[in-house]
Amino acid sequence: MTTSTRSSSRSSLASAVGSMALCVALLIASEFMPVSLLTPIAGDLHTTQGMAGQAISISGLFAVLASLFIGPIAGRFDRRYVLMSMTVLMLLSLILIALAPSFSLLMVARALLGLAVGGFWSLATATVIRLVPAHLVPKALGTIYMGNAVATAFAAPIGAYLGGHFGWRWVFAGLIPLVLINLVWQAKSLPSMPPQATIPVTRLFGLLKRRYVAIGMLAVMLTFAGAFAAFTYFRPFLEGATGVDSDKLSLLLLCLGAAGFAGTHFASVMLQRNHLYRLLVWLPVGLAVVTLGMVGTGHVFAGVAVMMVGWGMLNAAIPVCWSTWLAREINDEPESGGGLMVASIQLAIMLGGAFGGHLLDSIGVAAPLIGGAVLLMLAAWVIGNGQRLQRPAQEG
Repeated sequence: MTTSTRSSSRSSLASAVGSMALCVALLIASEFMPVSLLTPIAGDLHTTQGMAGQAISISGLFAVLASLFIGPIAGRFDRRYVLMSMTVLMLLSLILIALAPSFSLLMVARALLGLAVGGFWSLATATVIRLVPAHLVPKALGTIYMGNAVATAFAAPIGAYLGGHFGWRWVFAGLIPLVLINLVWQAKSLPSMPPQATIPVTRLFGLLKRRYVAIGMLAVMLTFAGAFAAFTYFRPFLEGATGVDSDKLSLLLLCLGAAGFAGTHFASVMLQRNHLYRLLVWLPVGLAVVTLGMVGTGHVFAGVAVMMVGWGMLNAAIPVCWSTWLAREINDEPESGGGLMVASIQLAIMLGGAFGGHLLDSIGVAAPLIGGAVLLMLAAWVIGNGQRLQRPAQEG
């Protein structure tokens, strides 16, 4: 192979990975955009803010279903077309959301988005492994997770700002051209990836027979449910308790998202020093304390801002740690373990959003944050000192 041919091959692979990273960014932005737009969505569709928050819960439910069943289904088709079909589902969802005349149609559109999120995420790692040489897999995965980090940092503040000036429908409509560009990019860059042997769903659920895996997934669910019970309803809390407008809300969400980059870096450094299990237990504790700190300083803008920066740092570190746990403790079944992890996280997002919405409608704007903190403390209790999350020596 000539130098120019190798260069062309590397460029093609980089383009394929780049198209996947952009798709991840758009999926994450689409999934969590309602967090910054709950108030106008609820007002326009004549529902409560708690019910509007179920738009995230319903996408989580269908993401769970997709993550469980996409493996056996996708194994029968060219992976290239499966990934592109997930992008088409996202496109259809955004069109329906932008035009939705009722809350019912909004929920249908969010269900389609959930299928796209769960399906694409569950296939992403395995696809990268097929696309690039083994020594380039960490770098390629890093590129894809960077798409996730960028969307997490900037989607909510941009959504709050644009929604305040142009209306919430235009925020979703503005994503449509980007998804079309992404679809064309995928069509040009993703190579054909013929069908492979499928992984039965029973194998995925079989992992739960391992006690340390079952406890780990319970801890994952409590952690993410606690985080999203609070995060989903930050806007009602900040408007009701702190009295922010859309511009200040955008600034606060931007600070929270940007702090996530620091949190990810912190987690990476600490993991290199072998502090995995300390992080797994103390991160939810710290997140619970900061969440309650938001409630306590809710009437002071500066105090809330400081707490939200801390919240963004701690929350961003959590997925990094659980991904490391997965790679360390379930390294004999990485694809099944990955599917189970995605399903657990998405189910937690759904249940956390529903729990927080019920608390918001029945008690008040601070209740989702307090309820989320309780779930986070339960997660820390389940994890304990970390020994129950470790694979027994005889299974190693």
